[in-house]
Amino acid sequence: MSMPADLETDSVRLREAMAKQLAADGVLVDPAWRQAVEAVPRHRFVPGFYLPADERDGQGLTVWEPVTAELDYGRWLAAAYGDSTLITQFDGAADWKAPVVRHGGAPTSSSTLPSLVVRMWADAEVTEGHTVLEIGTGTGYSTALACERLGSADVTSIEVDPHRLEQAASALYGCGYTPTLAVADGLYGYWPEAKFDRIVAACSFRAVPPAWLVQARPGGKILLTLSGWLYGYARVLLTVAQDGTAEGRLLGGTVSFMSARTHAAPAFGNPAHWAAGLPGKPRAALHSPQRITAATEEAFHLRFLAQAAVPDAQMTTVGEVVHLVDVVTGSAATLTPEGGGWAVREGGTVKLWERIERVLDAYDTAGRPGPETFTLHVYGGGQHLRHPQMPGLPMPRP
Repeated sequence: MSMPADLETDSVRLREAMAKQLAADGVLVDPAWRQAVEAVPRHRFVPGFYLPADERDGQGLTVWEPVTAELDYGRWLAAAYGDSTLITQFDGAADWKAPVVRHGGAPTSSSTLPSLVVRMWADAEVTEGHTVLEIGTGTGYSTALACERLGSADVTSIEVDPHRLEQAASALYGCGYTPTLAVADGLYGYWPEAKFDRIVAACSFRAVPPAWLVQARPGGKILLTLSGWLYGYARVLLTVAQDGTAEGRLLGGTVSFMSARTHAAPAFGNPAHWAAGLPGKPRAALHSPQRITAATEEAFHLRFLAQAAVPDAQMTTVGEVVHLVDVVTGSAATLTPEGGGWAVREGGTVKLWERIERVLDAYDTAGRPGPETFTLHVYGGGQHLRHPQMPGLPMPRP
């Protein structure tokens, strides 16, 4: 099936509707970003993507249905202009000429929901005359918005996956945008085009990469999402000082991005093997693990603080038992529900749950402060999260 003749008309209408909705939601406050959203044809950047089916398969896995204009024009175009993240790639590149249904699997690339893309550029305080480095080109849609607003000459975007960048480049050039593009690892920024007024990351990192501080102009700003192996997330807007240090407050709201591939969590093996080596005698837990696992804004924030206390820990739940595993030190802990509370067994050089409990105690004593009350300080010797009423929390080494 070829593209309907009225694709351009349909897409203009849907783009205007999307911009109107984002403005009504308070996301598109700046008229210049609204104009960019109305101008950039998102459908050109997502020729194919996967949407989850309503029902899981027999094994309980998510069924990912491929969506293209050829398969279902209406569904494809509506989703392209809906405010949702579209999964565009799993382990390998998809063949959108002959796409297949997938069962389970971990997405490796996506087109971030438009409201978050716009929020990202707005939160980074990007404006005319700024030179920008975007870490993680992805489909190229957010790059196109920046080009529309700033002009292509001031936009550099890097992507670690050559296949993704090739697709993004072809969509960008096809729409008339010509930013500087390169296959590069975001951990090291992009020296040839430095220095930048703004560095904005569309993937998450365990700590702020030191190269970025050098590649940002004094007074320049860095916006990134920090996340670690516990999948705790926080966004921070840093301002770089004359001496190359940086500091900034955490931003509110719950935002999660895929990890930069160099910072992804390592495989840790079988939780049962780790649990088998723990001491037999448990103790009563001072806090329930649900404080960091619940689907609430507070738990989302607490998981990030907990992660700062045990940066090398990972968490998984098997049945009712919560396992914490640290592949770096070999430490482990299990939490098992018992008599209305939780019993903890811990082993290894780092008492994982005890460290998390200390952070939760300090958080409660400080009156449960929100993300905006924390400041991240980045300097030659490391990175620390600070709060006036809580002990400092070091970030992992980048």
